[in-house]
Amino acid sequence: MRAPLLALPLLLAPQALWANAEDPDTVPPPIRAMLDAAMQSGNEGDVATIVKYARAASPESAETVTKIASKWSEDRHETAQRKLREADFFDLVKARAELGGYVSSGNTENVGLTASIEIKREGIDWRHKLRFAADYQESLGQVTRERYLAAYEPNWKLGERLYLYGSGLFESDRFSGFTQRFSVSAGAGYSAIKRPGMKLDLELGPAYRSTRLITDTTESNLAARGSLDFDWKLTRGITVRQNASAYLQDANSTVSSKSALLARLIGPLSAQLSYALQYESMPPAGRKTTDTTSRAALVLDF
Repeated sequence: MRAPLLALPLLLAPQALWANAEDPDTVPPPIRAMLDAAMQSGNEGDVATIVKYARAASPESAETVTKIASKWSEDRHETAQRKLREADFFDLVKARAELGGYVSSGNTENVGLTASIEIKREGIDWRHKLRFAADYQESLGQVTRERYLAAYEPNWKLGERLYLYGSGLFESDRFSGFTQRFSVSAGAGYSAIKRPGMKLDLELGPAYRSTRLITDTTESNLAARGSLDFDWKLTRGITVRQNASAYLQDANSTVSSKSALLARLIGPLSAQLSYALQYESMPPAGRKTTDTTSRAALVLDF
């Protein structure tokens, strides 16, 4: 019941805004109708477009149109913030589960299964992200691929775009030459693109890594960490995602990347094609520097 009540001000906003406007009659009916439709859709990009062309088409009403759009945006932001403040803990939790198959090349060349889950909670001041992933393959009774990953990243928002991040990462992949690797990092993040249908987050900071190799030796190093997280909703049902991170250090440096194309099938269920690359600059003797993994999977958002 709470969600419809919180959404009510947004549905009534255009009428209320026009009623309080100084000179609503100066706005031509076609421009007013288009602006009303854009505001009711909740798409800030469409509202900005209408305001832009209204200034050129009807200069005498440009000030009124700009004020109406600005007040609508402010009211929308306040309503969203109130919703976040009043929401229960689990109301703000979103998850994405992936299950599918893969074809790999590099240190292993096999067909196998992959599974992952991403959990995200977006609050007013804090954002928390959890990720678990596993690849496993047996061939003729022998394990030919075994990779596990667990990651946690808290973000403290300093403003609309700037935030501080922390990052903890555990990996295990003996076919790449290590039984366990711990990486911790902290630094600054910036939402370079933040608009409906598209986002780009960039992060940079120092890191510390501890790696236990399959030779039972342990390496510990300071590193520099950088990452990007890009989402682009091409259409209502098609989304492109690009994630990449790099740990650069004097010893073995790591660069990983995942490109994905998601197509919505029905409701929260999507089909995904992805290509992942992992590069280790100084792998143990007998290991290749680059592993690639192509996956086809079903993705469930909940």
